[in-house]
Amino acid sequence: MGGKIFEGEKRAFMTGNEAVAWAALAANADIMYGYPITPQNEIMHYWTRLAPKYGKEFLQTEDEISAGFTTVGGVLSGKKAFTATSGPGHVIMQDSISMAEMMRIPIVKIICQRGGPSTATVIYSQQETTLTCYGGNGEGIRIVYSTDSHQELFDYTIKAFNVAWKYRYPTFVLGDGYQSKMREALTLYNPEDRGIELVPSYPFIGLDGVPGVDRDPAHLRNTYNMEDELYAVIRDLVDSFNKIAPEIVEYRETETEDAEVLLIAHGVVSRAAEGAVARLRQEGLKVGAFRPITLRPFPAEQLRACADRAKKLLVIESAEGQLKKLVTDAIYG
Repeated sequence: MGGKIFEGEKRAFMTGNEAVAWAALAANADIMYGYPITPQNEIMHYWTRLAPKYGKEFLQTEDEISAGFTTVGGVLSGKKAFTATSGPGHVIMQDSISMAEMMRIPIVKIICQRGGPSTATVIYSQQETTLTCYGGNGEGIRIVYSTDSHQELFDYTIKAFNVAWKYRYPTFVLGDGYQSKMREALTLYNPEDRGIELVPSYPFIGLDGVPGVDRDPAHLRNTYNMEDELYAVIRDLVDSFNKIAPEIVEYRETETEDAEVLLIAHGVVSRAAEGAVARLRQEGLKVGAFRPITLRPFPAEQLRACADRAKKLLVIESAEGQLKKLVTDAIYG
């Protein structure tokens, strides 16, 4: 089923998890596979309330390993499938994510970051930044949007499905426990009403005809016998990713033109950084902020230009240097 979900644009006051569920519906997602974990749970709860009304489906699996692989399977069958998780659940999904990375399967995952290591806290952190960008035994060939608000959770969940299916890369919406649980205002809308064309899904398996005779074979493979075989595949993956990166990269600059001190933050922390810039500017201090919206691919060229103009950089994050690693790699190589 497709069609419009909303009659015109709607202002709403809701949690971030609820915004994600509505966004997945607006993006014409077909099915969610999931397993409960705080602070992600309500995405599942809201989706199960919405799904039957719009001909969508939900399957609760026995654990996050299964949720990850059933999401892969749903996509292979031609469904716009997604899942959501956090913390330890995110860790044990890495096998399926690496598989999707190698086979270029357009899965969509919503990550509600919580503190670690292990169970740690069910509330909030930005400690899943490295895991989301580079987790698994691969090269991090993934697309990662780091959101700062409920409006962005809605916007970038819709975008994640489009980008995943357009470029065929695993795509993540990186939120956090604060965004998941707090309520704030946002605008709900039908993508088509804003000129956003939804990229259609299609099956990878079960196609008509004989492979190699009636059609090209799919070459859905993630196991290689020799290192040189694997190298050739990885080289193609990396080169293809780097080629499309300029089309995907997103960032936001605040008062960076004459900034002597540049604050660098992502996600919900960037709201505080940008607020600090506004107050410090009123005091006559030349402070600016740079916010990477895509963490993979990272806006390295744009950040480097801002950093070249500034005298000092201050990286602000709710983790012990995970954003800093991305920043220093972007600037210094």
